[in-house]
Amino acid sequence: MRSRSWLQRLGLMLWLGWSLLGWGIPTAIAAPTPLDPSRMPLITVEVHLGNAANELKFFPADLKFVAGKRYKLVLDNPSQEKHYFTAKDFADNLWSQKVEAGDVEIKGAIHELELKPGAIAEWLFVPIRTGTYELHCTIPGHAAAGMVGQLAIVNK
Repeated sequence: MRSRSWLQRLGLMLWLGWSLLGWGIPTAIAAPTPLDPSRMPLITVEVHLGNAANELKFFPADLKFVAGKRYKLVLDNPSQEKHYFTAKDFADNLWSQKVEAGDVEIKGAIHELELKPGAIAEWLFVPIRTGTYELHCTIPGHAAAGMVGQLAIVNK
């Protein structure tokens, strides 16, 4: 039996990757090319860290993301005190494109974001591995008072 060429093996690996991530199989591929997740359409999700009444909650507290889709998570802090959006295990299962806050763009691994009163940040990412992950604010007393949530990554 003849062995497959490296190009055939690469095509098979790409096909399997697309299948496992639920992205669908391309109908025609002239030659294997790397997928550029930064060009995928964006799904915008908004989360408020607290509210104007200074409640210690995330609004919403439970979020669901589909593996393989590209998201823009818009975080804002309408309260009068700073809050943290901490979700290390969630972040470890993403491809983070960037975080934008003001005139600053941050790239690389993101595990925690601090938002001061009135701050807004946008986190662009693609979830990779399914699972349910903890979200909390790490300021002493905030999680105990209810500033917790869950972030789920699901297949379709």
